[in-house]
Amino acid sequence: MRFLKIVILILAIPVFLAIAISILDAYRTSYLRVSSHPEFVGDSYLIKNVHIIPMDKDTIFYNSIISIENGIIRQIGIDTGSTSLPVIDGAGKFLLPGLTDMHVHVWDRYELGLYLANGITSIRNMWGQPMHPKMKSDINSGKIIGPDFFSSGPKLTGPEFIGDDNTQLFTPEKAREAIESCRKKGYDFVKTYNGLTPELYEAIIDQATIEGLEIAAHPSSLLPYDFHLQTAIKTIEHAEDIYQQALNYQLDSFALQQVIASFSLHPETALCPTLTVFANISGLLEDSNILQSPSLDFINPLIKLVDSPAQFQRWQNDLKSNPDLPAKISLQHQFHLYIIQQLQEAGANIVAGTDAGIGITVPGFSIHKELAYYKEAGLSNFEVLQTATANPAKTHGFLRNAGTIKPGKKANLILLSQNPLEDLETLKHPHWVMVNGRKLEAATLRLFVEKAKERKNTASSLMRYLHYLFR
Repeated sequence: MRFLKIVILILAIPVFLAIAISILDAYRTSYLRVSSHPEFVGDSYLIKNVHIIPMDKDTIFYNSIISIENGIIRQIGIDTGSTSLPVIDGAGKFLLPGLTDMHVHVWDRYELGLYLANGITSIRNMWGQPMHPKMKSDINSGKIIGPDFFSSGPKLTGPEFIGDDNTQLFTPEKAREAIESCRKKGYDFVKTYNGLTPELYEAIIDQATIEGLEIAAHPSSLLPYDFHLQTAIKTIEHAEDIYQQALNYQLDSFALQQVIASFSLHPETALCPTLTVFANISGLLEDSNILQSPSLDFINPLIKLVDSPAQFQRWQNDLKSNPDLPAKISLQHQFHLYIIQQLQEAGANIVAGTDAGIGITVPGFSIHKELAYYKEAGLSNFEVLQTATANPAKTHGFLRNAGTIKPGKKANLILLSQNPLEDLETLKHPHWVMVNGRKLEAATLRLFVEKAKERKNTASSLMRYLHYLFR
């Protein structure tokens, strides 16, 4: 009996440790609780004396008034009449729809504050784990503050694409089961990845349609690139895959025109370029001190401990055998800019995504780098802003109630001191951010940044990842 008690005690230790870690992590992120921010309770306002950039057209409504009730935009105009709503003085500043980052990897709750602090009011998480439906539920129920949160299920791959971060599919039946499971667990959409065969993909699309789930596709190399341009697939990820797969690693501007034409024929499918994560390869190749960069303080500690150095070592090893690699990466990046310019001219839908949260791509802040690349590609400031506002609203059904400032849309808004149609840099310093009609002042946003920088949650992050691995 004594031996049995000892065994039970030994087995119980990890359980108690996990509970203690969870409690400590919840305490440390208590600054995100709605109850900690009285100013965040209200969701109905009248905003006066504000310059509105609606983003459904290239214009500004100067010195306007906008009424918000229960988190929804009700009226926009010069005078909406008398009202009992609390009044916010826009002080001649510029009101823009909140930004959307369409490709992120969320590892903890601290990152929610980083996105909001950078004017991002909607995020699309691209690697679903058990913590994400819970995180979304806590945001939606008003327990914690966060951007509108949407997550894919686990990454779906073919039988030969091995990795602890993949859900390998071996038969069409297993593919259907994975899609059904995705819906039952509360994920918002499906992410397909590499190695999927035509038979597996056919089953995925069919079952996703049955379950009412849309698809975001990292292209499978076992299928033609054009295959991914179809109604069920709302976005194709990564401009680099146009070069690597569709063009077979050739800087072929003539063959590119066929890809551009295909996107033009399928406006229901957008490209999410993620230029930032690819451009960051240059830093991993050329800066031997990149892992000591202050910006990496905003990377989740477990990712910084494991993934960031692994990526650094991978590219440094490649550099030893290929000294010309930095020049090749730079040339490919320039070709990515050309791809963006050509897609924009052809009227294709481009949606901003950063691949933030992995390697050295920082949550929240990276959106500004991504948008700067689109500007460098030749897009106007209005076109750049569309990629993070109005354009995402054309993709998934769950994004269509935001992205523009119109009656009936969510009051996901950012107030800016300067006109972003003239200077995109003003996006980096929002005067306040509003998500579902609830306002976060600049001081609160700065607190979110400070807390994320100071976090020490390696153990809790590891615990959540182990839960994912052994789910």
